[in-house]
Amino acid sequence: MPPQSSDNQVEQPEKMYLPRSSESENLRKIRHTASHVMAMAVQKLFPKAQVTIGPWIENGFYYDFDSPEPFTDKDLKAIQKEMVKIINRKIPLIREEVSRSEAESRIKKINEPYKLEILQDIKSEPITIYHLGNEWWDLCAGPHVENTADLNPKAIELESVAGAYWRGDETKAQLQRIYATAWETPEQLAEYKRRKEEAQRRDHRKLGKELGLFVFSDLVGPGLPLWTPKGTLLRTLLQDFLQQEQLKRGYLPVVTPHIGRVDLFKVSGHWQKYKEDMFPLMAEDEEAATLEQGFVMKPMNCPFHIQIYKSELRSYRELPMRLAEFGTVYRYEKSGELGGLTRVRGFTVDDSHLFVTPEQLDSEFLNVVDLILSVFNKLQLKNFKARLSFRDPASDKYIGSDEAWEKAEGAIRRAVETLGMDHFEGIGEAAFYGPKLDFIFSDALEREWQLGTVQVDYNLPERFDLEYVAEDGSRKRPVMIHRAPFGSLERLIGILIEEYAGDFPLWLAPVQARLLPVSDEFLPFAKEVAAKMQVLGIRAEVDLSGDRLGKLIRNAEKQKIPVMAVVGAKEVESNSLSIRTRASGELGSIPVSEVMEKMKEAIANFDNF
Repeated sequence: MPPQSSDNQVEQPEKMYLPRSSESENLRKIRHTASHVMAMAVQKLFPKAQVTIGPWIENGFYYDFDSPEPFTDKDLKAIQKEMVKIINRKIPLIREEVSRSEAESRIKKINEPYKLEILQDIKSEPITIYHLGNEWWDLCAGPHVENTADLNPKAIELESVAGAYWRGDETKAQLQRIYATAWETPEQLAEYKRRKEEAQRRDHRKLGKELGLFVFSDLVGPGLPLWTPKGTLLRTLLQDFLQQEQLKRGYLPVVTPHIGRVDLFKVSGHWQKYKEDMFPLMAEDEEAATLEQGFVMKPMNCPFHIQIYKSELRSYRELPMRLAEFGTVYRYEKSGELGGLTRVRGFTVDDSHLFVTPEQLDSEFLNVVDLILSVFNKLQLKNFKARLSFRDPASDKYIGSDEAWEKAEGAIRRAVETLGMDHFEGIGEAAFYGPKLDFIFSDALEREWQLGTVQVDYNLPERFDLEYVAEDGSRKRPVMIHRAPFGSLERLIGILIEEYAGDFPLWLAPVQARLLPVSDEFLPFAKEVAAKMQVLGIRAEVDLSGDRLGKLIRNAEKQKIPVMAVVGAKEVESNSLSIRTRASGELGSIPVSEVMEKMKEAIANFDNF
């Protein structure tokens, strides 16, 4: 992450490791038990509230309630106070096994319809129930701590209330979800809260608005960002950067439509396997809709690139063929799952599809990984690991033969072993048509995001009957590599805003230099220098507000401009600029020609001034 200016520096506390629930069985027990304690407290204070589910999540837990009255912040405080009382009573957690009929009888007796529905979904027997003493119980498989005394009330905190639909279905009852967190020690809770506060400071939705990068409009629709001139410039910089890297490596740019016939996606398998995540079919009439004939907005670019490959018979001499597109795709995400730029309904993928011979697969895969690592290095993203996203053999969501999957997974495994990359396996994380190598990035707050991905695919070439003429004149099947170093521009920019805390590195900043004339008398000189910088490709502007110098500097700091140049009588007389940077602070008076040369060199080298 770029260094901050001296006035923004704060002393960082010693780093504390905060395990996720999935990494700690003890935390899972603590959080699961705390959710039961919270539900007991809620039903004691609000007898009309009905319980649904209350699982642990990675940094805490939640419980969904059907309550006639909305929970307020005051209610949360009362619930937490009641939880402390329950914990301090040292109530044992008691596991009981009962028959299905006994469980049903008990649930009906206390009139809990949601529990009855949950019971119907439990296929195995006996049914397990966990009791808090003899006062409260719930259907549950565990695990739990042995006694509420094993919970530290000073390490538990109720955080917020949100709406949630029963079973995640918008047509069903709307519930109230109480989010909370629980830890082993108060010190862990304090560190968690510190990170939350830091996350709020870095929130890309807040910073994006302050920096004037993007907006959302209710009239346009949720999950559809509108990019301002500065935000569009940022997108263009990232696109141009990757496009140049790709051109140097033999990629061929293409452009494809935003919609296509549904038949295209039936052949690819997206319609059968991905239909629920696609926008609805656009049909000419009811008969066409019934026959599933019409157009859909594309959720993926690959079927279009396949049609370009297939437009003529290819020779082995043309392979590998690397088709690349910044293609906008559309996914019908549920409104409750949308979040700023990191989860949207329309996003641009830095997509490419490589058509290779089986013999070229390993080397081309390694070249793609090399490109992704080079991109991460330029973006100063260093804290990542590789996930081998393989299929779950027990699942029926995948297409293709076992042989094709084994060959594809073998190619990915060979690549990471050849590179000596730190990696782990994610069974069940594969795309429906092939396994992936995903790059999981940990940000400044140790949150994980998936960025770059590389996928090996034997299945779509088979489904679309792709061929090439081999050296011996026979027809053979190519292998496809799907890859996206950024993943999506929207998610990448959201992550970069938060990772940099809005302080973009010099080469990526929408405005790289701002000239600050101390009075209107020095405007002509400032404009002249800015024009010279712009000729050299430096994104410079002049502050024309006429404010006092202190405010000019504060405004530039707030906008996180990397280089600020004060222009007064002394600077005009000596043809120099008084330079202040966010990376290095005050640099003093520097000749204009030297400033421009150093800025040009730093930008070219992806470095700070």
